[in-house]
Amino acid sequence: MTQTTIPDCFFTIDGEFFRPTAHTRGPWDENACHAGPPSGMLARAMEQALPDKQLCRLTVELLRPVPFRGFRVEAEITRNGKTVSTTTASLINDEGKIVISATGLHMAPQALRPRPSHTKDFGNAATATVGPFPIVDTLHGLPAFNGSGVETRYPEGQDNSPGPTTAWLKTVPLLTEEIPSPFQKMCPLADCGNAFGRNADPQQVAFMNTDLTLLLHRPPMGEWLGTQSVGYWEPNGIGMADALLFDEQGVVGRALQTLLLR
Repeated sequence: MTQTTIPDCFFTIDGEFFRPTAHTRGPWDENACHAGPPSGMLARAMEQALPDKQLCRLTVELLRPVPFRGFRVEAEITRNGKTVSTTTASLINDEGKIVISATGLHMAPQALRPRPSHTKDFGNAATATVGPFPIVDTLHGLPAFNGSGVETRYPEGQDNSPGPTTAWLKTVPLLTEEIPSPFQKMCPLADCGNAFGRNADPQQVAFMNTDLTLLLHRPPMGEWLGTQSVGYWEPNGIGMADALLFDEQGVVGRALQTLLLR
């Protein structure tokens, strides 16, 4: 039997369509993608629309499952100000339906004198221990994001058990043809807060996120990026995942997800 080699990226380009690789497959449905890498493609389109400004905030609304068979992305500028601008973007399946809608906030960086900034030291990934992604098993048994798309390391005293969790992560790039921007690189990790901060394993409670808001006040640096994730779950079936994001220099931003609990 011939073993198929998975391209070392989340997507390949097929005309105007982006075709997911096995690294992008979600853990629950073999025909659907993990939402993190597609969010990175939305950020990519927004940054291409406004290359002279820094993308600071991305909010995605997950309207339908992202099809594993592929999609295209459209983006447009909705406000082009001197300092602050906005964009919208859509991820569209092969039937012409929008499966993710997104808005972006872009700002022109300003030159300021150095001033002290509140931050926090999270150490570095080199001293952390290699460990499994929080969701170890999939429902379909096929290669997926949690097994091949991301590498995980845990600082001392941390592991992949339920509860608030700090971890370092590194993913494959979005595309082999280009180097992802710092914002694009953070997107797949930002959508993992509900898994790292979960309060129970998915065999007991499902914790699907319906959206993602990612705010980065500075571009993250380095290959390994970090998340300190907490889950807030309520008896009414609604929850929130709150992830503080960082690199080896300190805090870079935050990711929030609204959760549907079952």
